[in-house]
Amino acid sequence: MSSGQQARAQAAAITPSGQAPDHERAPGDRVRALFDGRRLSPGQRRIAQYLIDHLTEAAFLSITELAERVGVSQPSVTRFATSLGFSGYPALRDVLQPMALSAVAGSPEAREQYRRNELQAAVDAEIENLENVRRLLADTNQVLDIGRELARSVPLTVLGLRISVSLAEYFAYAARRIHPDVRLVTRGGSVAYDALLQSREAGGTWALAFAMPRHAKETLSALRAARHAGLKIALITDHTLGPLVDEADVALTAGTGARLVFDSYAAPGMLSAALLQAMADADPERTQARLEGYEQVADQHGFFL
Repeated sequence: MSSGQQARAQAAAITPSGQAPDHERAPGDRVRALFDGRRLSPGQRRIAQYLIDHLTEAAFLSITELAERVGVSQPSVTRFATSLGFSGYPALRDVLQPMALSAVAGSPEAREQYRRNELQAAVDAEIENLENVRRLLADTNQVLDIGRELARSVPLTVLGLRISVSLAEYFAYAARRIHPDVRLVTRGGSVAYDALLQSREAGGTWALAFAMPRHAKETLSALRAARHAGLKIALITDHTLGPLVDEADVALTAGTGARLVFDSYAAPGMLSAALLQAMADADPERTQARLEGYEQVADQHGFFL
């Protein structure tokens, strides 16, 4: 079997099941199928997006030319190809070229429609992530139980490092309205360890951690530090398996949108809001008193328009 035949067989092996045969699918869909389900870095997604947007030209570029067009290094292109399961960039190019020739045979209008719909495809992927959260919440007992435990933990530590900081900040900001002592940790290393120890010594029993891709090593270190300090760990992440989940007492999963250069977090955000609701329902009298108190302060100082 030639190298080109091997590459085409390899591409067929990673084509998602349940779809039309490769020769019946639009060239754009066939290119996108190479990337679906792969955990790519932001730099690798730039390469993927360039290949999608400029397939008819990019499929015939050398590795040097492609790297220059995208603005990355040649080793980055090689790592991108190997992350897709190819032996290197030439093998990936062997698969892309027939797709490019097929796209050339199509109408310019069809190619432009595909490019316009790429953003809609990203939204569709997020809708599927939200559907998975909906199925998770069909049995409310787990979320209600976690919310009850987090509500009882005084103080409550909320941990989020690197890309997960925004989710942790959202949760902590809202939780402070209904919980008397929420401590936010957004730095790793000894700073996180110190904060976790102080939280436990002050009487805290739980830490809520967010871990979105790309998963940071310092997040794993912080979870181990929390466990060493004597805290129980609730984790919101995108994977059901792995070392982060192994360190958690309970894990809730919500997929991230990975169709664009940077992830989107509709599903983790929805799951966070559901957990905040569970905390609020766990102690309704405290929740009502704190919300009313906050509204009085907000009115007094004119916080909002």
